[in-house]
Amino acid sequence: MPIFEPGPNLRRTLRALPDFADNLPGFDPEQAPTDPAELFLAWLEEALAAGVPQPHAFSLATADAAGNLSSRMLILKGLDADGWHFATSRSSRKGRELEQNPRAAMNFYWYAQGRQVRVTGNVVQLSAEASARDWNERPVTDGSENPHWQLYALVPREVEFWQADPARRHIRHRYEL
Repeated sequence: MPIFEPGPNLRRTLRALPDFADNLPGFDPEQAPTDPAELFLAWLEEALAAGVPQPHAFSLATADAAGNLSSRMLILKGLDADGWHFATSRSSRKGRELEQNPRAAMNFYWYAQGRQVRVTGNVVQLSAEASARDWNERPVTDGSENPHWQLYALVPREVEFWQADPARRHIRHRYEL
């Protein structure tokens, strides 16, 4: 028999769960740099210094040609003038969705710091050379090639930084590019 069942008891249990710690980092949007990548890298460094597990993990949301949504967790591979890098097989579900509808949203979430970063925009394929290099740099490799492996860059149109506040006066700072 399940511990939780739909209904008022589940709602009460969920409402009673803690949201965020009292000692979250501060954030003043007035002091934010003009480049969202610079702020993201600063927050990523703070997450690493705080011992946040897998701070490079993010949820990637895509949609097929009909607008049917899906999301999954991935690892950020890099960040440069091309955009925010991630990789997958072009023959995977997300690869097929990106072929049909080359737009996506990333969401990074660092619970211990009460922080989220949301990035949305168009997705472009990076070069075959960059994709092969990424495949070969994977931690577990047998030396084989994967002709379907693709390194992508999400070119941001919007980047939003969200800092939780224990008093629930959360701070949002949005860049439109």
